[in-house]
Amino acid sequence: MKILINGCRIIVGVLFIFSGLVKANDPLGLSYKMQEFFEVWNFHGLDNYTLAFSIIMIVFEIVAGVAILLGWRMKLFSWLLLLLIIFFTFLTGYAYLSGKVRECGCFGDCIPLTAGQSFTKDLVLLMLILFLFFFQQKIRPFLSQPVSLSLLILATILSFAFQWYVLIHLPLVDCLPYRAGSNIPEKMKAPPGAIPDSTVITMVYEKNGQRIEFSGNKFPADFDDSYKFITRYDKLVRKGNAEPAIKDFNLITATGTDTTQELLTQKGFKLLLFTRELSAYPPSWNKEFTLILTLARAKAIPVYFITGDYDNVAAWTDKAGISPLVSILKCDATAIKTAARANPTLYLLKGGVVLDKWSYADLGLALPHLNELPSASPSSDAKVLPGQ
Repeated sequence: MKILINGCRIIVGVLFIFSGLVKANDPLGLSYKMQEFFEVWNFHGLDNYTLAFSIIMIVFEIVAGVAILLGWRMKLFSWLLLLLIIFFTFLTGYAYLSGKVRECGCFGDCIPLTAGQSFTKDLVLLMLILFLFFFQQKIRPFLSQPVSLSLLILATILSFAFQWYVLIHLPLVDCLPYRAGSNIPEKMKAPPGAIPDSTVITMVYEKNGQRIEFSGNKFPADFDDSYKFITRYDKLVRKGNAEPAIKDFNLITATGTDTTQELLTQKGFKLLLFTRELSAYPPSWNKEFTLILTLARAKAIPVYFITGDYDNVAAWTDKAGISPLVSILKCDATAIKTAARANPTLYLLKGGVVLDKWSYADLGLALPHLNELPSASPSSDAKVLPGQ
C-alpha cells in the first residue's frame, strides 16, 4: 500500500508542477482562455481580472505539486487539490459536453489538448487525488517542516518571478503559431489532409404562421406557393479539423483595403510593430523604437504598425512626427493578442517568414540584428503600403 500511495503522490505532484510550469510560460494564454469561458457564461465583468486569476492559479498549481511531493500539510493540500480538480473537471466537462469551448488550455499552447482529452485527464486525476485524500493520514513529510516550508516559499517566489519575466519579455518557449521560423501565409492555410466541415443547405420557410426547416435537396411533398421563403443557411452536420493555425489575421488600411497578402508576399525585410493600444506619450520604449526606425529608414526597410486601436495610434505617430515613416494597418484584436503577448511586440519578417521578435522591453536587443541586415537595393520591390 505504501508503494501505491507514494507512486500516486509522485504522479499527482509531478503532473501539477508540470502543468503549472507549462502555463507559467504563457500566463496570458490562460487568461484569454478564462475570458473565453466567462464570455460563454456572460460573466463579462470578470474579464479585467483574468490575468490575476491566471497568475494565482498557476502559482497554486506549482506550490500544491511541490507540497504533495514533500508530503507537507497533507490534510490541507489534499482538500485544496480535491476542490481544485473538481473545479477543473467541471470546466473541462462543460467544454466537452457543451461543445462551446474546443480547448481548455490545461497545458497551454505547447501541448494542445481537445476538450475530450482534457476531460479524460481530469477524471483520472480526480480518481488519483481522491485516493490520496482518503489515505492522507498514511503520508508522512519527506523533509523537516522548516526545510519543506523554505522550499514552498522558494517555489512561490520563483513561480511569481518567472511569470513576471515572461509577461515582460515574451514566453521563454514560444509555442504560438507566430513563433520565429513560422511562415505566416502557410499557417493561414488549412493543414494538409485536414477534413473540412460537413454542412447541408437548410431552407427556412413559413406556412400557416409556422416556420418550417428542411434541407435544400429534400423539399416537402406538398411544397407550393403557400410556403413563404424566410432565409437559408448552412447547417453543420459534422465538425471537421480544417482550421488553420493562424485565423483572422487580416491587415486592413484606413480605407478598408485588405493588404494582407500583398504585405506577406512582398519580398525583402519588413518590421511589424503589434500594439493593442497606446495609453501614454511618450511610451517607455520610445527611445529604442526611434533608433530602430532610424536604422530601418537607412536600410529602406518598411515599418508597419499593426493595431486594433487605429485612431489613437495614428494620433501618436502624428504627435511623434513619424507618420510619414510608417504605415498603420488595422487588425483583429484576437489575432493581435495571439501574435503579441507583450504590448507592443516587434516582428522582423523576410517575405512572410518570421525571423525574430522582441517585446517592448527588449527592443534594444533588436538593434544589433537589424544592423547586420543588408540595405534594400534600389531595384527591390519592397514598398510601404498605404496605411493612412
